[in-house]
Amino acid sequence: MLFGKLLPREGNFFEMFNQHADRIVEAAHAFSKLVANYNDTDLRAKYNQEVDDAERAADRVTHEVNKAIHITFITPIDREQIHSLINTMDDVADLIQDSAETMALYDVRVMTEEIVRLTDLSVKCCERLRDAVRLLSDIADHATAEAALKTCEEIDRLESDADRVMRTAMSKLFREQEDVRELIKLKAIYELLETITDKCEDVANVIEGIILENS
Repeated sequence: MLFGKLLPREGNFFEMFNQHADRIVEAAHAFSKLVANYNDTDLRAKYNQEVDDAERAADRVTHEVNKAIHITFITPIDREQIHSLINTMDDVADLIQDSAETMALYDVRVMTEEIVRLTDLSVKCCERLRDAVRLLSDIADHATAEAALKTCEEIDRLESDADRVMRTAMSKLFREQEDVRELIKLKAIYELLETITDKCEDVANVIEGIILENS
């Protein structure tokens, strides 16, 4: 009994989730600016650095959450749910950074309409992810839980939109792109950007599970 009293009982998990979600949105916005200003090498470097900074900050939050799981006696939601949520969120931040790095490594020269559209959908998914995460601390309230579930449904719809853009992009790419190297580069970028929305949907699924079990 004394041992239990000495250990933290709640931790600050919901606040840390919010901090991580904010870093994801920062990374997404920086990546969107990178795409919009790709022809300006100075701005490209600036926004690449902002993506890296946001991803590293997200990593630090993930580390703190995983550390807190082990030293907190009573957690506000199931430990496995905490672990799954924060690590799936961290995958989103990693994928945004991977997309920026891949563009630089592959020396992508031109931003296609499909890259712009997938980037826009990725940003919207990340923003909705943040909105859903912010509601988690109050899901005992029925209206809040319903709002969070609706936000998760929005993420699902955005992911479906990204799937359609991806299919159209691939079809166009293989029909029209004659340079094999460019085809390989663009295919990799399209796949990474679509995977960001997939991973946001994974986060939404985790959130839905948390709500259904705890609200």
